[in-house]
Amino acid sequence: MSSTMIRRVGILTGGGDCPGLNAVIRAVAKTGMFRYKLEIFGIEDGYLGLIENRIHPLSVSDVSGILTVGGTILGASNKANPSQFKVLENGKWVEKDVTDQVLDNCRRHKLDALVIIGGDGTMIGASKLIDQGIKVVGVPKTIDNDLPGTEITFGHDTAVATGSDALDKIHTTASSHHRVMVVELMGRYAGWLALRSGLASGADVILIPEIPFSLDVVADACLRRSKHGKRFTLIAIGEGAHPAGGEMVVNHVDESSPEPIRLGGVAKYVAVEVEKRTGLESRAIVLGHVQRGGTPTAFDRVLATVLAHHATELLAAGRFGEMVVVRNGKIDSIPIKTIAGKIRTVEADDPLIRSARAVGTCFGDTIEEW
Repeated sequence: MSSTMIRRVGILTGGGDCPGLNAVIRAVAKTGMFRYKLEIFGIEDGYLGLIENRIHPLSVSDVSGILTVGGTILGASNKANPSQFKVLENGKWVEKDVTDQVLDNCRRHKLDALVIIGGDGTMIGASKLIDQGIKVVGVPKTIDNDLPGTEITFGHDTAVATGSDALDKIHTTASSHHRVMVVELMGRYAGWLALRSGLASGADVILIPEIPFSLDVVADACLRRSKHGKRFTLIAIGEGAHPAGGEMVVNHVDESSPEPIRLGGVAKYVAVEVEKRTGLESRAIVLGHVQRGGTPTAFDRVLATVLAHHATELLAAGRFGEMVVVRNGKIDSIPIKTIAGKIRTVEADDPLIRSARAVGTCFGDTIEEW
């Protein structure tokens, strides 16, 4: 039984969907119900359900059979930060603080604590709720793997597997048609997803936000391969990658979201420029939201379960305001406030970068000797 008199716990999945979310919901709910006799409430569509009072009890049957299922049974939303909630007034989006509605709904359902599952934007929202006295435990979730304080987030391994599988398939058609194929992966402002997917698939060029690229260097790498009998080039590019001295490519701006910038289109930009410079036929492919979907890998299922169990243990121990993390290969926790609003990017001397350069991978900044 919980030593902190926690009896009712709400759980929400904020931000974008991600493989492994259901595994976390299942583990938090079952651990809470079986070990600590807690009542678990599901909050629909992330913070939006908390704002709109869409909260309902979860039973054991509700969370059974969902371990291997992608997505989230609770739904998700990446547009509903309570302290920066966008509402349409007279044809314009206006930002409002609706935290009071959240507090009222927590009181209405007699929720003693929240388990908040999400990435950087979600943890910013969690930090604001902590300021209002809400007891919160966080679980890190993002396919981008860009949350500081943790070495890995669940969902990333599945997204890398999806990305590398797609790159493998594109590799064969690139070879058959002797083309330069530029494959755009997600990741926003961090290059982990493109880097790991590209490294796993043997991409010839990997372009990530942390290493601004030169189009001339990229074009030269393609030409050098062609002259050495490699009549195709596979380029893996993160959506936030950009040329040196240039800007990231923005697909559109969503004024209804507290994070309005939507990246996308850099693969097409690079493909067009490479073809101009080299005369080599080039194509752009955007994997998009396929990277978020599907059955989580075994690794992600296990990681999600272990993180969720530790989150429930933190609740029982009265350790609120913390997010569970993986540090030095072990499960740990850190204060949410220390990481809210921050992202973890790829360092220039990261072992993954060094390993890729060692086998001749071009990052668009220098010509690799081979």
